[in-house]
Amino acid sequence: MNFSQAAITVEPPLTPKYCVIWLHGLGDSGQGFAPILPEFKLGQSHHIRFVFPTAPTIPVTLNAGYIMPAWYDIKSPDLHERADMSGVLASEQLIHQLIAEQIEQGIPSSRIILAGFSQGGVMSLFTGLRYPQSLAGILAMSCYLPSASSLPSELSAANKTTSIMQMHGTQDDVVPISAGEDAHRLLIEAGYNSQWQAYPMAHSVCLEQIQAISQWIQANCRA
Repeated sequence: MNFSQAAITVEPPLTPKYCVIWLHGLGDSGQGFAPILPEFKLGQSHHIRFVFPTAPTIPVTLNAGYIMPAWYDIKSPDLHERADMSGVLASEQLIHQLIAEQIEQGIPSSRIILAGFSQGGVMSLFTGLRYPQSLAGILAMSCYLPSASSLPSELSAANKTTSIMQMHGTQDDVVPISAGEDAHRLLIEAGYNSQWQAYPMAHSVCLEQIQAISQWIQANCRA
């Protein structure tokens, strides 16, 4: 079974017209976030397909070389040196593959949202900023920019006005909220359409946040 075939796909009650590709965090899997869907309370009249892929399993340096699902290796606790960029670029191509499959099934990129938590958030933000076609939205939760103190290279103008939602926990001890705030500042300074929401939580998601995500997804799936 290849990468995309292993993804969990949840079809909508009605004919799919939109798609949310949801990327999990380090050591998790597509099954980790799939159970969140009922909490979105989308009802029985929506057209949104959800795809929950699982990252390849690789040794993670920071975790003593243990092999686990990861979008890239983490080589250092220092955010400025944390992400293995070769792995980030390899996973970007996997995400491009997922988007291409949705396009082949009749959902244009402009109706596709990239969402992710922690490592998955890093990948949704990095990939979305560089993707050459417009997307419906980019959701980046509890994450940072892999390029640390600067925006990624080879940015695409296609998503300069795309709705970006950044969310973070004020008590996050895995990815400091300052890292998310730095990413948000860089986006705003560069003229991106990014919103910022913080919640009194650790490296996790909370019910209030889930409700806000549902509203944001629905608002961006009405085009």
